[in-house]
Amino acid sequence: MSIATTTETGELAPVRADSLAALLVTKERPPRPSALSASLTFGWRSVLKLKHVPEQLFDVTAFPIMMVLMYTYLFGGALAGSPKEYIQFLLPGILVMSVVMITMYTGVSVNTDIEKGVFDRFRSLPIWRPSTLVGYLLGDALRYTIASAVMLLVGLILGYRPGGGFAGVLAGVALLIVFSFSFSWIWTMFGLMLRSEKSVMGVSMMVIFPLTFLSNVFVDPDTMPGWLQAFVNNSPITHLATSVRELMAGQWPAAELAWTLGWAALFVLVFGPVTMRLYNRK
Repeated sequence: MSIATTTETGELAPVRADSLAALLVTKERPPRPSALSASLTFGWRSVLKLKHVPEQLFDVTAFPIMMVLMYTYLFGGALAGSPKEYIQFLLPGILVMSVVMITMYTGVSVNTDIEKGVFDRFRSLPIWRPSTLVGYLLGDALRYTIASAVMLLVGLILGYRPGGGFAGVLAGVALLIVFSFSFSWIWTMFGLMLRSEKSVMGVSMMVIFPLTFLSNVFVDPDTMPGWLQAFVNNSPITHLATSVRELMAGQWPAAELAWTLGWAALFVLVFGPVTMRLYNRK
């Protein structure tokens, strides 16, 4: 039996109440997805963007290769006597620098979806509210992993030999991904605050460049002026680069690890609630 019929004038005939009720209550409402399920779904959505727009992989493939080659052969002879010697110090640092710089694209992706109106649909769904933002961060974690693998492969070809072996490299990359996941909350906040993706990229560059270059990524801070050493030695990027460098060398830098994880926790505790407040009010 059809629920509604069309009259000769083209108008819909009245719907019978019992037919409508039977349609609405025939099945139970599907259960609400868990926080983990919703976050993984949005993370998979971010991964699918890479599938449909593979050009987005340039910043995690071509850019890291260019960085390793350029800095190894530009500074290797002057700073360490040869590129092969310098890459033992440089590669973990340049790995940190490249992945940390990639984190700004999280804010760009958030801002782009806001401009397209996609976030309005997400907000109306019966899901855990932070899952959309966590999904972006989970998807970007895959990008960080790809960038790390590409740079390590290039480094091994150029002569990098990690003293910690596979376990040390894995520990260093894992620490880098955890820190980058936490650091990305800053750019997610900017993505919600600023009006365009160009603004997000501009502000992100103003923050990332001083942090990454004023660190021990390229040289030991002992050669710097005292006032600059005070800043560099307390920079979160310096603590991260030192931790990754020593883990890959087969050491266990307890103090540097504590500082790095402390900074990561601070970023989540400070910028996570601020980001969610902006998201709920925007």
